[in-house]
Amino acid sequence: MLLCSWYSVWAQSGVYVYEPKHTDGTKLKWTLNLEEDGTFIYHFLRDLSVVSKANTEENIYGKGTWLYEGNSVILFSKEADNLNGVYTLNLNKSKARYIKKSPRDTSSKIVKTALRFYESETFHIKGLELFKE
Repeated sequence: MLLCSWYSVWAQSGVYVYEPKHTDGTKLKWTLNLEEDGTFIYHFLRDLSVVSKANTEENIYGKGTWLYEGNSVILFSKEADNLNGVYTLNLNKSKARYIKKSPRDTSSKIVKTALRFYESETFHIKGLELFKE
């Protein structure tokens, strides 16, 4: 049982990213790093220096612990422990569905491994889909 639990965490751990391409040169990038030890670091980058005054860059960070339950990854952040001057985003109780190609699917269809957030108290997280690197 312990081996299965560790393997589940190992399989879901890794770096998940979403970086859409914008024709105006602006840059948006969401990164979620799920560590094997059950901790996570979240980073959102918005760089508007191409269309705005130079060096207009915004970085938002969050951190905490994560748990794989069923087919979902659940993030936990304790304000007292994890949220300070750098880590300001509270992702507590945010839930994301783990998406991958079913081993029963023998088609040539490509399904990128991803996390799709379906529940979060942080309004811009719900619906976000991050792809495993």
